[in-house]
Amino acid sequence: MSLDMPNRLVVFDCDGTLVDGQHRIIACMHASFAAHGLPLPSSASIRAVVGLTLEHGIARLLPAEGSDLLLPVAAAYRRESFESRQRSREPEPLYAGAAEAIRALDAAGFLLGVATGKSRRGLDAVLASHGLERYFVTLQTADQPPGKPDPAMLQRAMAEAGAAPESTVMVGDTTFDMEMAVRAGAAGIGVGWGYHPAIDLPPAGAAVVITGFGDLAATVDRLIGRLA
Repeated sequence: MSLDMPNRLVVFDCDGTLVDGQHRIIACMHASFAAHGLPLPSSASIRAVVGLTLEHGIARLLPAEGSDLLLPVAAAYRRESFESRQRSREPEPLYAGAAEAIRALDAAGFLLGVATGKSRRGLDAVLASHGLERYFVTLQTADQPPGKPDPAMLQRAMAEAGAAPESTVMVGDTTFDMEMAVRAGAAGIGVGWGYHPAIDLPPAGAAVVITGFGDLAATVDRLIGRLA
């Protein structure tokens, strides 16, 4: 990279952006609630909290009478998630064009990162299952709070990559991702195929919402590619 060009960083959310992990997430959440005799949250309500840290997401899903079960339900979810990965030989599927977009941005000289509500163990498993771990210079997970929409996760990513907010974009499918980008001073690129309605992303701060990974490289280039 030219000495005249600042480090340019593209940070991806994981679930709902790079991979479609909703079926495993919903199944594990249902199992953890059922294990404690709680009514099962709807699939839509579970998708709505994907991206938050596990405890914050579960807190939104628990009925009032089950609020004292937050930590046991979270522990059950972590066990179920780990065991589910051990049982299944099928990786969480990448969205169409995700791998190609990652490789293209890397080849163009952008630094890449991930900021996700997943645990580091879960994220490492996803990236390794698709052979993508070598492309990312910074990985931010729920293991180090605070989580989204607090800007800390994205701020740590920028610090590790040596990138300024004006040369950073956050790519995600939720309002939490876009709010985090705004609070960190970075640009937000919403994706229209994830777990929050695309119409909700611009009010949360998305500079643009793309409908496919084929649009990502040009959008990133327009937002941060020509900084000097």
